[in-house]
Amino acid sequence: MTTNTNSGGFRGRAREVLLAAVRGLVLALVMPAISILCSVLTAVSVALIPIGVGIVTTPRILEAVRDVADVRRRLAHEWCGVRIPSAYRPVPANASPWTRTLALLQDPQVGRDVLWLLVDMTAGFVTALLPAVLVFYPFEGFAVAAGLWRVLGDGYWYGFVPVSGQATAFAAAGLGAVILVAAFRYAPALLTVHFNLTRAVLDTGQGELVERVRVLTETRKDAVDTSAAELRRIERDLHDGAQARLVAMGMDLGTIEMLLDKDPEKARQLLAQARRASVEALGELRDLVRGIHPPVLAERGLGDAVRALALRLPVPTEVTVDLPGRADAPVESAAYFAVSEVLTNAVKHAGADRIWVDLHHREGMLRISVTDHGRGGAVIGAGSGLAGVERRLGTFDGVLAVSSPAGGPTMVTMEIPCALS
Repeated sequence: MTTNTNSGGFRGRAREVLLAAVRGLVLALVMPAISILCSVLTAVSVALIPIGVGIVTTPRILEAVRDVADVRRRLAHEWCGVRIPSAYRPVPANASPWTRTLALLQDPQVGRDVLWLLVDMTAGFVTALLPAVLVFYPFEGFAVAAGLWRVLGDGYWYGFVPVSGQATAFAAAGLGAVILVAAFRYAPALLTVHFNLTRAVLDTGQGELVERVRVLTETRKDAVDTSAAELRRIERDLHDGAQARLVAMGMDLGTIEMLLDKDPEKARQLLAQARRASVEALGELRDLVRGIHPPVLAERGLGDAVRALALRLPVPTEVTVDLPGRADAPVESAAYFAVSEVLTNAVKHAGADRIWVDLHHREGMLRISVTDHGRGGAVIGAGSGLAGVERRLGTFDGVLAVSSPAGGPTMVTMEIPCALS
């Protein structure tokens, strides 16, 4: 069994080395020609801008350069796991050719792309070719030892070995074996070096910033949509609940005013009815306020608010809190309603007989985990409650992770970066 395992590992490594060599050879043979062509076209097009021709051709050529760079980014990730971020500035779709040309020429990422073309046809060519040389060059040494030396002219060198007879041919084969061993160990790493060189040139250092702006834009939109939906819910609840009851109370009081002298008994009945309506309206208003911002959360903090939430659940829930202070009110509110949604899901869908909630703060991170021994299978999907929780947390750079294999248990972990007072 051990021999088979070792053999499988050797074959896998040999395949990886051969793939690195072939891929490097393809890059070395194909991409420099494309880079030279793109460089020449870019230079000519930019030079023609003063006479107007370049205004039309430059945007198309620079966009083609971007496509070539994107191909290299994709290959870097697929072949070697090297991520090369891009940070292109948006160009208006309906902009004039001059505006597009100016925008592209002022884009630092486009400038990096053009610089990369020059690097790719020089240092990039060498680093891409090295894995292929290490893998395939040894076979020339083996061929020399097998008799190729007889047909080679005087003065032939294999590496640093002058080949003049069978003995020196065997020395060439020995050198080839050493190179092949080095290829077996270093060829994939050399291809990774090529892509790291590509990343060093193409990465403007703004990729993370661009991704950050994109995430913030999405979370801001989600926050606005959520706030609008919440306002509509409050308006609907007030209109259908407390407002209707208060209108009915006003009508009852008007009737009571007219009946005080004519029918005191009926007036007393209406007064009792108005009193009950006032109690119900007050209860609905309290529920509405609790849905907006629970008083216990404002007064006692997140830990006690979650404990109060757990007490209202029909499932036994154990809450562990280790919070030495309080977070900002918006963070506490987001965390509270996120926990509330997760607990609601656990009660409604998981079929759990017990739930555990843990809240603690470590190294600037509020971490909340909710665990149940229900049926499992929870996923973050579009339209699900967990997707809403993820959007709510994303507003504060928070993250949501769900582990829920079929059959359970389910663990939902939430993290929000924040400081405690």
